[in-house]
Amino acid sequence: MGHQTRATFGSKLSAVLVAAGGAVGLGNIWRFPYVAGENGGGAFLAIYILCAVIMGLPIMLAEFVIGRSSHSNAFGAFRHHSNLWKYMGFNCILTSFLIMGFYCVVAGWTIEYTVHSVASGIARSTLADEHAAYFSAFISNPWRPVLYTAAAMLLTHTVIALGVRKGIERCSRMLMPVLLIMLVVLAVRSLMMPGGFEGLRFFLYPDFSKVSARTLLVAIGQVFFSLSVGLGSMITYASYFKSDTDLRTTAVNVTVIDTLVAVLAGLVIFPAVFSVGIEPSAGSSLVFITLPSIFATMPLSTVWSTLFFLLLAVAALTSVISLHEVITACIHEEWHIRRRTAAWITTLSITVLGTAASLSLGLLDGWRIFGLTIFDALDFVTANILLPVSGMFSALFAGWVIKRTTFVDELTGRSMKYSRQAEVVRILLRYVCPIMLSLIFLDNLGLLNWL
Repeated sequence: MGHQTRATFGSKLSAVLVAAGGAVGLGNIWRFPYVAGENGGGAFLAIYILCAVIMGLPIMLAEFVIGRSSHSNAFGAFRHHSNLWKYMGFNCILTSFLIMGFYCVVAGWTIEYTVHSVASGIARSTLADEHAAYFSAFISNPWRPVLYTAAAMLLTHTVIALGVRKGIERCSRMLMPVLLIMLVVLAVRSLMMPGGFEGLRFFLYPDFSKVSARTLLVAIGQVFFSLSVGLGSMITYASYFKSDTDLRTTAVNVTVIDTLVAVLAGLVIFPAVFSVGIEPSAGSSLVFITLPSIFATMPLSTVWSTLFFLLLAVAALTSVISLHEVITACIHEEWHIRRRTAAWITTLSITVLGTAASLSLGLLDGWRIFGLTIFDALDFVTANILLPVSGMFSALFAGWVIKRTTFVDELTGRSMKYSRQAEVVRILLRYVCPIMLSLIFLDNLGLLNWL
């Protein structure tokens, strides 16, 4: 499909907000705080920011170049430059599909907890055990989480079916500012809690005595997870960029926004958990068990818990929308069928997979894949195998396969002034990024336990 007939984003600001919406998700607001808490707080934050610049930014630039230079979906983008490498595009599609299988379930949880907060359900108890029992009963229920999974998919489908400009662009321009405003309000409220500044000190003051070689790998893995590279979403979104969109400026802005959201999430969570004397490394249960028990102790607890879970729902939905678009754009362009039909194929197939993943936490708990529930198996395979492999090959592809002139021209807008910057990025993509991502891959498989 020629790029003359393809949709494009209406402005440079839209390009930034849409790409930021694709990057920002539960990885920033849910995963980042507890990973930072487990790895020393401020020291981890400093290493994370450094890794975002050295690793995250170059790979995002690589995916922008792959997408904009081809004006095609993820599969077609790789094929545009090399027929041999087109299957790496398929890997992006597969990774997005499998991630959606469990991510849409978690998105459904955030919607349910928003409704639960509005109904003042969270305000009824300050005991973490009671919130843990509620969460366990909810996710193992045979129909309620499935219903919310379907609701998350229908909301996503509505945006995708409206198209690139009327759906994705308009939604991102509305939701991203709302998300940032909610984060700032919650961070201010959290810092006002008694003892909140102790949490701030833990999060912002680096104690490098807690740093090890593994901390570096964890930080790189979190950057990779947080920026949503390796999924095909940045390739797909970049294919809608106009020719005058500055890829360097856009990538820097997206990286800054993504990191800002992660930092603000830390400012929301660490002062709150220190205020009530809870360990900052409480793990993934922090969001659905620990924080509700903290919100319940606050004045206006219904307001604060509703605002927080609405924030989570918005972050989850912007990510689900970007993953949905990766698959829909591929079906639409490769199978040459109407976009709305492609959207329905994607929505229905993911809803089926999401239903199986949701039920595996309850009714289908006995269905195991190598000892893991369907939900956990989807999480493990995508996070530990497909994502690092996809990111590594995206870096190699941009660094070695795409013609040097094409890479430099796309990155610099054909300006010799920035050609040296482009060469530095190319060196990072050729050597540094693949080596570090291969180490993460090996560590994920438990082969670097000696570190």
